[in-house]
Amino acid sequence: MQQSSALPVRGHDEVRAELTAPGAPFETIDLTATGVRAWRNAPPTLRAMIENASLFADRDFLVHDPELTGVAERLSYREVYRRVAGLARELAGTYGVRKGDRVAIAMRNLPEWPVAFFAAASVGAVVVPLNAWWEAPELEFGLRDSGARVLIVDRERLDRLHDVLPGLTVATLVARPDGPLPAGVRDLDEIAPADALPEASPDPDDPATIFYTSGTTGTPKGAFGTHRNICGNVTSLTYSAARAHLRGGGSLADLAAPAPPGVALVTVPLFHGTGCHSVLLGALHTGATLVLMHRWDPGAALELIERERVTTMTGVPAMLQQLLAHPDFDRRDTSSLTSVGSGGAPAPPALVSSVSRRLPGAAPANGYGLTETSSMTTANRGVDYLERPDSVGQAVAICDLRVVDPYTGEDLPVGQVGELWIRGANVVTGYWNRPDATAEAITDGWLHSGDLARIDADGFVYVVDRAKDMLIRGGENVYCSEVEAAVHEHPEVADCAVLGIPDEMLGEQVGVVVQLTPGGSLDEAGLREFLTGRIARFKIPVRLWAREEELPRNAAGKVLKPRLRAEYVQAGTPDGPPP
Repeated sequence: MQQSSALPVRGHDEVRAELTAPGAPFETIDLTATGVRAWRNAPPTLRAMIENASLFADRDFLVHDPELTGVAERLSYREVYRRVAGLARELAGTYGVRKGDRVAIAMRNLPEWPVAFFAAASVGAVVVPLNAWWEAPELEFGLRDSGARVLIVDRERLDRLHDVLPGLTVATLVARPDGPLPAGVRDLDEIAPADALPEASPDPDDPATIFYTSGTTGTPKGAFGTHRNICGNVTSLTYSAARAHLRGGGSLADLAAPAPPGVALVTVPLFHGTGCHSVLLGALHTGATLVLMHRWDPGAALELIERERVTTMTGVPAMLQQLLAHPDFDRRDTSSLTSVGSGGAPAPPALVSSVSRRLPGAAPANGYGLTETSSMTTANRGVDYLERPDSVGQAVAICDLRVVDPYTGEDLPVGQVGELWIRGANVVTGYWNRPDATAEAITDGWLHSGDLARIDADGFVYVVDRAKDMLIRGGENVYCSEVEAAVHEHPEVADCAVLGIPDEMLGEQVGVVVQLTPGGSLDEAGLREFLTGRIARFKIPVRLWAREEELPRNAAGKVLKPRLRAEYVQAGTPDGPPP
């Protein structure tokens, strides 16, 4: 979809220059002689960010109603700060946590999650958010690998760790226990709130977080980030919004009076980079209210949007598709939404049209980033997103991008597909206790993303696939995201994932697993007819596996293709690949 806008549109270079000029809100500074840049006005540390909670005092910070009773638990900014201060004092006093010690969090999206996160970070500890979907062996791995001194969990994670916890030398606090606790485990509610944080002085370049990568294979690696890495993301978020505003004809003067704080629906896990870096910290930075979801459910999301007058939500594209397709959508009031963002996976261009049509008051947005880039690297919003819905946007002003030959590391010409490399103050220092993996992933400050992409003459990035997932059919490259975007346009497709089918003659053929919309009956012949003329014939799937249930995804919202390959391609069932 290439459509022009009626709004006056300013040039990309002009907008960037105005926003980043000396004295401008998004001025950058050079950190190294090699050109790594950071935001001059970004919050320096996570401690500084939570100290700014006093600016919003009695405004709701956290809203929690997991059973949708209508009687929500509401915590103001002041109340959250006091709980953070009380826990921080306990960590520093009773448990002796000092700068550099690791404090792990393993829980769902509960109000105690942000409290634990900021309490640990404010005393200079390294926060280790563990994946709440992990089972006991995976949680044990994260605790042992990080060397966590303290663990803060919910009851479900505590029960999972029942058999392994006695063998770990980690002090444990549990949120919301509903029964007797094991010996040595304390109830988090025993810790009294306080009026002030304990003395500590973390530095912007001190280590702050270990986020384990959400890779679908192999042992997770702990991306080791600094306060500067993570705190800069909130400025990247506001920069992307300001850039869209100026591109649409607005002025820098308009930004001097910030919009009233919004209400954000938390649809993604806080233990994931998007949930923590963008949603949680983004809300704290602007004084927004966070409406916590226990787990994703499109019907519940619609009810919360209506009841809490939610203004913004961010999720993986599949969530937005499920929201728009839900039978209650037209019966719920979604007029409060002003922004709908997606990330974590390529957004089909058809989704942009659907959002614009069905949520006319909500500007669609998209972005790209990795755990290793502390969330945002590029962003696409406003006029730019409508004109280039298949792009993840331009780099934010602190990031430099290259597209290189994945085998030689040589830069490729504009428009050519290669591996995307990223440099900037958002790139983590490396992987915790993994110098080998760090050396393999980062070269002279440039992070090898592992994603295949191209960049056009205006600097817009198009992520075409993961390098390891690209299919090669008869010597022709097939980028899964391109095929998936085309399949998504079929009205009976709710979700899809392209898989490679081994083929003796061609190397691989193209297959696709499709989640059908309710009542859908799409078959291979119908899909081939639909795709003919939309994509090259060699890219059209030769096999379609239809299902009603949702596709399996990890905590980052990425489809678990190895699981689908095992279920459909490798199983050899009657619904498996052709002989």
